[in-house]
Amino acid sequence: MDIMRIINTLTLALPGFLLAISFHEFGHAWMARRYGDDTAERIGRLTLNPIPHVDFVGTVIFPMVGIMLGGVPFGWAKPVPVDVRRFKNMKSGIFWVSFAGPGANLILMILSALFFGMVYAYVPSTFSLKTQFMDMLQYSVFINILLAVFNLIPFPPLDGSKMVAAYLDYNSARKYEELQRFSFIFILILWFTPIFGYMIRPVMSLGMVLMNTFAGILS
Repeated sequence: MDIMRIINTLTLALPGFLLAISFHEFGHAWMARRYGDDTAERIGRLTLNPIPHVDFVGTVIFPMVGIMLGGVPFGWAKPVPVDVRRFKNMKSGIFWVSFAGPGANLILMILSALFFGMVYAYVPSTFSLKTQFMDMLQYSVFINILLAVFNLIPFPPLDGSKMVAAYLDYNSARKYEELQRFSFIFILILWFTPIFGYMIRPVMSLGMVLMNTFAGILS
């Protein structure tokens, strides 16, 4: 095990990971409040502070395993509690509250790419930490892409499945949600086979294009 590599990856990737999961859950909580449910806000989950969102397995164990296996930190936070009965429009509310988490990651991905371009263009090369800041922003771009695409997969209990279920009739939605019992197996298959890699490759390329585009425009 390369301890120095693990420490280096933690140092550069952890800020982007914590910000990504915090933005994700904040997005759910913020959109839920817009639709009339302040449950998350009342218990302190409408925040960008990562501490209230930490899930021991998803935020600590799983990301560490990913880093030790040579990848980037990948995981999840505690789900934001949502009471759909309080939504002004239930179907629309469920759809947009579900999308708000991945949507927040996509916004953060674009912002990270923009800041990457700004650091590349405006921070002098004599600044000793320029490379480290660019690496941190690059990690942030890719981590947010991973979280957004993964959560948009329409397999329960991921956000994409809730977006689909919002427009199914009651019986179809219940049968669809029964797939959740296989969710852990589904995640393992995605994680330990090339399937997710094939899914993520086009949007990873988009991340690189965004960073290079911003760097080119601002230079």
